[in-house]
Amino acid sequence: MARTGDDQGRRILEAASELLSKEGASALSVRRIATAAGCSTMGLYSRFGGKDGVVDELYAEGFERLIAAMKANPVTDDPLADLRGCATCYRDTALANATHYMVMFGGAVPGFVPSDASHEIAHDAFGGLVAKVARCTEAGVLVGRPDEIAEIVWGSIHGLVMLELVGINPLLSDPAGRFSRALDALFDGFSHG
Repeated sequence: MARTGDDQGRRILEAASELLSKEGASALSVRRIATAAGCSTMGLYSRFGGKDGVVDELYAEGFERLIAAMKANPVTDDPLADLRGCATCYRDTALANATHYMVMFGGAVPGFVPSDASHEIAHDAFGGLVAKVARCTEAGVLVGRPDEIAEIVWGSIHGLVMLELVGINPLLSDPAGRFSRALDALFDGFSHG
């Protein structure tokens, strides 16, 4: 993983995120990122190996933020409420980190391929969701294989979050209300054998 623990590494990531958010992927050159971060191009190369390394770090950082947010949700005696809290946390984290989310899932940087290490972090995020679903199946609240349920839940909430991030709202409905109704439908559907 790239060196990002220092101030300069953080500035480079923040500069890349801001350029991507405001100007799109075409603005992401080593020179533009380094200039916006107030460092030399050599400073960027030494920490990230180039533009692809910066984008890979944004991808990994997005998943790390998602994992941290999901872990911060309190665990209660109600596994279904905890799963709902996890899903809501997913939406909140995506909205608060829209640029990272678009790197993670939206193809914000054409041709970008995450490193194996970053893929592992993404897989860990899915594992956290599977564990929350497993608590529900063990309690008999949801019925089915936890990994299969988690895949469908993630795909469904991802779709709704992506619609919200790109501003697609055909019914002009409240995105939070739509999200809640979708969770109700998903959890009701998986509560039967």
